[in-house]
Amino acid sequence: MERFFRLAEHGTTTRRELLAGVTTFLTMAYIIVVNPQFLNAFGENPDIAWPISATVTATCLASGLMCIFMGLLSNYPIALASGMGLNAIALGLALQLGGFAAAMGVFVIEGIAITLLVLTRVREKVMEAIPMPLKHAIAVGIGLFLTLMGLQKGGIIVSDPDTMVKLGDLVSFPVLTVVLGLFITGVLMARRVPGGILIGIVFTTVLATAANHIAGFTPVGESVLGFAAGTAVMPDRILALPDFSTFGRVDFGAIFTEMGWLGAVLTIFAVMLSDFFDTMGSVVAIGDKAGFMGEDGKIPRLRRVLLVDSLAAAVGGATGASSVTTYIESTAGIASGGRTGLMPVFVGAFFLSAIFFHPLVAVVPVEATAPALIIVGFLMAGLIRRIDFEKWDTALPAFIIIIVMPLAYSITDGIGAGFITYTFLKVFQGKFSEVHPLMYVVTAGFLVYFIAPVLM
Repeated sequence: MERFFRLAEHGTTTRRELLAGVTTFLTMAYIIVVNPQFLNAFGENPDIAWPISATVTATCLASGLMCIFMGLLSNYPIALASGMGLNAIALGLALQLGGFAAAMGVFVIEGIAITLLVLTRVREKVMEAIPMPLKHAIAVGIGLFLTLMGLQKGGIIVSDPDTMVKLGDLVSFPVLTVVLGLFITGVLMARRVPGGILIGIVFTTVLATAANHIAGFTPVGESVLGFAAGTAVMPDRILALPDFSTFGRVDFGAIFTEMGWLGAVLTIFAVMLSDFFDTMGSVVAIGDKAGFMGEDGKIPRLRRVLLVDSLAAAVGGATGASSVTTYIESTAGIASGGRTGLMPVFVGAFFLSAIFFHPLVAVVPVEATAPALIIVGFLMAGLIRRIDFEKWDTALPAFIIIIVMPLAYSITDGIGAGFITYTFLKVFQGKFSEVHPLMYVVTAGFLVYFIAPVLM
């Protein structure tokens, strides 16, 4: 194990990688509960809904296998799972195309297309063409995105019809649990206690469970569909048998039949662009935080990372788990000391185990993972010091990325807005040669992406 993962060379140990793996898995484990709820959102309609048991199996198996594959092939602390946002796209496509088999067909096509871009080195070249200030901005923007996600999951920030957002009920038991968990985790991190984030998750889980039994509160964290993403109660059973009924249920023709060739191509392109740049943003942020991104902005073995991620999209579609993608929550494990591919191997093993023990995953409530997301967001936001705000032609696009990403609740939208701003600023200053040719291509792609809803 030492020889394969080069643990000593990366200043880590098996124990530290295991601790980071546990932290990452607990931070990501909500997807085991939430993803099936997206794919079973309309349980009364068997033509659209898929069984919860099957989607849990698919989510755990596809995520687990791709985590292990990533760890073994790239030796980077990068974990994968069914993508939040992408599963919402799957739901929308299922409603539009008449079922999830058609939606999964779109993900398989999109995954194959991105894999071809990796094999021809196009995807790698695009990432290398991005200026360093924009790469740092992507990491900072994702940090704010994670912070907002944590504040929302914890009920500290809630929606408001007049002001968009406002403070939640800070004296309610669920929110107080989150605040106390955040305080404890912050103290542990400030004192540099090893595994501070994981200890914070465990502490908050115990606190939330106790509060639930004492006060009978309902967890505040909900998905966009209104489903609770976790519960602070013990499950009524521990073991569950796997259900493989969604495996291979893929319809490639429905999108062309329902939307026509132009609509189908634009839809697949939009999904591909979202997956492409969500991953790019996550990989850049993880590389920046973990320290394996060079001064020139390049990441060694990047092609391997992108290859696994691209194949994961197709594997997710083929199993019925929706698109599997790189998870920014990997930074929680990195903050806990994860530095090699052994970390995602452990995460993958936990996902595979969860196929049988997934009722136990529901014990970890969103109140416990919300503080972790806020802390990780804070750590990533510190990279803003690397951006020179005196240089307008890179500082303004960087700011656009940072601010649009959390407010639009989309990594892709934030990157797109920033890239378009960067290219236009350079062009109107007459600095054509300072823009990499691929940035012109990407900017054109984003322009199509933003106006695609008008064209369809």
